[in-house]
Amino acid sequence: MGEMLPLFPLGAVLYPGMLLPLHIFEERYRQLVSDLLDGAEPRRFGVIAIRKGRETGIDGVRSLYEIGCIATVRRVERHEDGRFDIVTVGTQRFRLLGLDQTRPYLQGEVELLSEEPADPAAAGPAVRLIQAAFREYLDALTEWGGATVRLEEMPDEPELLSFIVAAAMIIDLPERQAMLAEADTLRRLAMQRVLLSRETAMLRTTTSRPAPDLRNTPYSPN
Repeated sequence: MGEMLPLFPLGAVLYPGMLLPLHIFEERYRQLVSDLLDGAEPRRFGVIAIRKGRETGIDGVRSLYEIGCIATVRRVERHEDGRFDIVTVGTQRFRLLGLDQTRPYLQGEVELLSEEPADPAAAGPAVRLIQAAFREYLDALTEWGGATVRLEEMPDEPELLSFIVAAAMIIDLPERQAMLAEADTLRRLAMQRVLLSRETAMLRTTTSRPAPDLRNTPYSPN
């Protein structure tokens, strides 16, 4: 039997090591945050992507993906009207085993998933290939958007690098989810080589548009 975890369904994917700020305004999620604040640390909940449905509304979520990521609360700002602004960081992937709808917000029975460490002999070349491909992608974004797009630091640690690349790429939700679901870091990096090559080629053949700000996908070194 897995452990029970409050769930926060989103139309986005959270990866381990990535920061996720949230503005909490719906009553059910205000209750979720209040319950976390009343409980013991670590204060955490599960972020899981919506397969079908929408984020808001009682009946908005119709179907969820199987793999999500635990979000640990780092900072909370409580507003007088009951809203919250919180900052969380992704910490660990999980598999959703079942749902509990007895509280105002969803809870899930989850199985915590561990990362499969990369083979040191293969990790170095794979990391260098992804770093080069990611730099080409960022250069293409700069050309496409007319504004400089860069990442200040490019980590050598393969797991963290793979999640930074996944968070920064402008791709559809199912492809983002596939990278979260992949447990093997080297296979995740191999997937990203294909995606980066495809997206870089597409950017260099499309009309210029405003470039995204990668500062909106920060990561935590801890």
